[in-house]
Amino acid sequence: MTTAIIFPGQGSQTVGMGRDLHDAFPAARAVFEEVDEALGESLSGLMFEGDEDELTLTRNAQPALMAVSLAAIRALEAGGAWTLQERAAFVAGHSLGEYTALAAAGCLALADAARLLRLRGEAMQAAVPVGAGAMAALIGADLAQVEEIAKLAAGGEVCVVGNDNAPGQVVVSGARSAVERAVAQAPEHGIRRAVMLPVSAPFHSPLLKPAAETMAAAFEDVTFAPLAVPVVANVTARPVHEASAVPALLVRQVTAMVRWRESVLHMAAEGVDTLIEVGAGKVLTGLARRIDRSLSASSVGTAADVEGLLAEAG
Repeated sequence: MTTAIIFPGQGSQTVGMGRDLHDAFPAARAVFEEVDEALGESLSGLMFEGDEDELTLTRNAQPALMAVSLAAIRALEAGGAWTLQERAAFVAGHSLGEYTALAAAGCLALADAARLLRLRGEAMQAAVPVGAGAMAALIGADLAQVEEIAKLAAGGEVCVVGNDNAPGQVVVSGARSAVERAVAQAPEHGIRRAVMLPVSAPFHSPLLKPAAETMAAAFEDVTFAPLAVPVVANVTARPVHEASAVPALLVRQVTAMVRWRESVLHMAAEGVDTLIEVGAGKVLTGLARRIDRSLSASSVGTAADVEGLLAEAG
């Protein structure tokens, strides 16, 4: 069995996530405490029993999802029977999940990851006025179809593929009017369903260039340590082995397409047969089955899940 550990992106957040990890494992509790200290507020309180709308805000959801995933990883590693370096051939994360993967692989300190994701969320939201940008999922379409639709719908505005998630699930991102045109034109191209997404900004589109510039400046003050496990980058769908390559890839990631389908296929081509999604929700587990049915995919997001995986590890 060759395993890759994968980490979810925005949209997987729910109030209550991580609470049982916090209560069951001292190592997980320490993660939430460190994230709270790094941000200067009780993000864990918002996560465990706060308002769902407030948790869904990009500035909160991004560091919160990272915290849950890292809490589970630290709980798994606490006893020494399961370590990421020994168990994983690769790590990867969807969008903000790439920061989680880098933290899990030892490249980013936990506190730095929390602060960077808070800044990233704020910068993404500030880059485009609320309501000016949008994203939409085109269900049943392949990448080439959606690229053509986005090109036709642009009309001089920004409309690009933001996420290539899986066969039949490709997301366009850009100016709201252009994205709405893409949705309207989808049936003409044989796309069975096109749905506007409930997001606050046109993620992974050129409209977020100001956010990319903000992150580039922030990375100048961050230490990127050697990677214990290769991280498959969103923008290249290829593994990164050297920490020096990471900042530029993360800057590009803000405005570039998330090549998740290709990332999973590359890991499979490199011999990975098992994917374990660590953190909140099971979105990536579901996508894995659509990308390559031969892959075994499962999720670890609760205290019971952690205990189960540790029992399997012996």
